[in-house]
Amino acid sequence: MNTQTISYIVLVDLGFPKATAKQIIRQTKLNLVKQGYTLYSNRRLGTVPVSAVEEILGFKLHN
Repeated sequence: MNTQTISYIVLVDLGFPKATAKQIIRQTKLNLVKQGYTLYSNRRLGTVPVSAVEEILGFKLHN
């Protein structure tokens, strides 16, 4: 997989429970807004950068 963004659906496909996957995306969006990326304060935006999710989780998702 060679994507730069990730949604909760991909996290579910990787084995995370649906509620956990949504919480990871929600927390990532909050962190991005705190860093100044106001684009992510949009409720309808459901994809976030993979690197930001990896920071939350503490491990790499892709090669």
